[in-house]
Amino acid sequence: MDNWRKSSYSGEGDGNECVEIAPSPTYTHVSIRDSKAPARAMLTFPGGSFQAFVETLKTDTVQERVTRTRTIT
Repeated sequence: MDNWRKSSYSGEGDGNECVEIAPSPTYTHVSIRDSKAPARAMLTFPGGSFQAFVETLKTDTVQERVTRTRTIT
């Protein structure tokens, strides 16, 4: 994949440490990798699952995530 993008929040003040994402050409999957070690492993998720993950991060509070995690484990 050649279309890796970094978060707009990742900058020199943050040590330029971030994850990068790259959608597949048909947007059916999204890959994620560590920007500090781009040649190492990446994780790939179905596009719908990744979108749900991002939407949850945008809407849930930290307490809701902690509560849900404790319930699941």
